[in-house]
Amino acid sequence: MRLNRDALLAQLGYEPHEGQRAVHLSKAKRRVLACGVRWGKSLSAAIEAVAAAMEPRPRSMGWVVAPTLDLADKVYREIVILVAEHLRHRIVEMKQHEKKLVLRNLGGGLSEVRAKTADNPVSLLGEGLDWVIIDEAARLKAAIWNSFLAQRLIDRDGWALLISTPKGKGWFHDMWKRGQPGGDPTFASWNAPSWQNPHLNRELIDAERDRLPEVVFRQEFGAEFIEGAGSVFRNVREAATGAWHEPAPGKRYYAGLDLAKTEDFTVLVIMSESREVVFVDRFHRLDWELQITRVKAATDRYGRAHIVVDSTGSGEPVYETMRRAGLLVEGYKFTAASKADLVNNLSLLLEKRQIVLPRADLSPVLIDELEAYQFSVTDAGAMRMSAPGGQHDDCVVALALAAWHLRPRRDRLPELAAPPKLIR
Repeated sequence: MRLNRDALLAQLGYEPHEGQRAVHLSKAKRRVLACGVRWGKSLSAAIEAVAAAMEPRPRSMGWVVAPTLDLADKVYREIVILVAEHLRHRIVEMKQHEKKLVLRNLGGGLSEVRAKTADNPVSLLGEGLDWVIIDEAARLKAAIWNSFLAQRLIDRDGWALLISTPKGKGWFHDMWKRGQPGGDPTFASWNAPSWQNPHLNRELIDAERDRLPEVVFRQEFGAEFIEGAGSVFRNVREAATGAWHEPAPGKRYYAGLDLAKTEDFTVLVIMSESREVVFVDRFHRLDWELQITRVKAATDRYGRAHIVVDSTGSGEPVYETMRRAGLLVEGYKFTAASKADLVNNLSLLLEKRQIVLPRADLSPVLIDELEAYQFSVTDAGAMRMSAPGGQHDDCVVALALAAWHLRPRRDRLPELAAPPKLIR
């Protein structure tokens, strides 16, 4: 018995548009789909997963992998919906909390589908796979593919489908180039803007062009590979020329503190009035009392540096404890708007080269986080700034909080930022 794909697609009620049809007809072992938001990447991937699961085999295994489990759930949820609506009689087992679906395929064998997150690469070890779908592939590190996923396909001669909106010219771009004419014959790749989906309203897309920065629109909707386009911060390496400095008598210092949440790090960044980052401390898995003691020791050493700290949610009682402990502290509550203000201020300072960062060999994590920090557009059309999936942004947030002291006032950047007004 062989799978009749056309009959299956009809049974699933799926009518692919021209771009999707090209992907489904390809026999390449490695397919790379770089398209704009709302083009239909996730649905195409889900269809490919269901078709693979229906192949008549004694047993098959396939994964949907993404930077985070929430992102992996996008394609996995599409798979579950398709199966529940059209192939319910094929379901053998479905465990939502494990993101695991087992189906009886057309040959009577068992086909297992799982959603996996790349934020814990160790969980990607071990099993051989018949297929893998990687969503938001441009947000993953190359090592996830090279060291954890590609090997899973070798013993079963499996296939891979990588889907993503472009994010600069990293490893995903390299994979896409291999599928272009004259590249690797085992690869096929496609690049298409959002408006090639005939089901989208072109007028609404054009309205987004007026709302978003041009480079953002070209990347997110136009699906262009633009060097550095996904990066929020520019001139990071150019600004990273500084060194650590001991406190200077009579000099003022300002600090930013990002408190740890679950597996994150607590990071303290101290800047001088001459806009140099002079001290960075990064630690986790310490109780709050010890963390506060450590922060107080550092800020006291730097002339009782004024601290701006994230006081949102669980951070509020810690902020209050710090205030009672005698630290000069100002709370900063995070909302979508206030975080954007914070990040934009830091971005502006770096753009104008008005702050000095430590050299990359002195603070590699800070430099790496700044360079990795990126913007994206959600399916709802909102612009989001964050670390790539599975990566940290604690150093970025702490630096942005410290740099908040240097924010523009009255349309100009002051020569000397005044100490923040304390919350009492």
